[in-house]
Amino acid sequence: MAHDHTEIDFADWLPMLEQEAELFTPVYGDAAAWLREWQPEPELIADVGSGPGVISCLLADTFPQARVVAVDGAAPLLEAARSRAAEHGIADRFSTLEAELSDGIGELEYPADLLWSSRALHHVGDQRAALTEFARRLAPGGALALLEGGLPSRYLPRDIGIGRPGLQSRIDAVQEDWFSKMRAELPGSVAETEDWPALLTAAGLRHTASRTFLLDLPAPVSDEARAWIVTTLTHRRHGLADGLDADDLATLDRLLDPDDKASVHHRPDVFILSALTMYVGVKPV
Repeated sequence: MAHDHTEIDFADWLPMLEQEAELFTPVYGDAAAWLREWQPEPELIADVGSGPGVISCLLADTFPQARVVAVDGAAPLLEAARSRAAEHGIADRFSTLEAELSDGIGELEYPADLLWSSRALHHVGDQRAALTEFARRLAPGGALALLEGGLPSRYLPRDIGIGRPGLQSRIDAVQEDWFSKMRAELPGSVAETEDWPALLTAAGLRHTASRTFLLDLPAPVSDEARAWIVTTLTHRRHGLADGLDADDLATLDRLLDPDDKASVHHRPDVFILSALTMYVGVKPV
């Protein structure tokens, strides 16, 4: 069965995006606090590719004097972001902007002092052009915080006692193949060496630093963490089925069966270990 790798309905991903962002909030919080080294008191923050606004609201909490604009191409996600901002009591300094990142980021009221983009840029065909556009929307001295790359998450031992050992490594290999096809099929796709510091420099920014942030939730995990593992494996099971062999699919089905004691619903050995890397570039004054 053929798949169009560019047809991703992010609105359908709303529950998963919220679940993941909330679980990873400690990582995003550490990253946001680190950005104070470059922007201690930004007036305007743009969260580009904001999704449902979990990180947007976290940025508003981290920088209580700032106005925050959540930018995304999916109206349902922006509606969720506005609702979340109202619940957090920050609606008076929170707004949304609907814009497809491949077409730019729309018209900000004034240049951003901090532009945050978390795992959104790779959905744009020409990433170099997008970074140049991001840099253009920064105020002099403004910082671009780009979260891309890192390491694949791990949540199972290599040998889980069912199926062949190394299941997650094989899933990762299929995911990488899917990702490459997705990138190649994007409109205006340009193959690019993912040297993010060099790309930030090419966009006219001064590369300042990069840092990797770790989410380490050892076993036994919370109910929320276990639920995320179930969601993630379910997503992989359906999205990558064409690339996995029958034995691995059968193992995944057991891992996702709530009636199977070997499933992730019940296993005491599941954990979460994930590394996310952030790159910072600063616009010359």
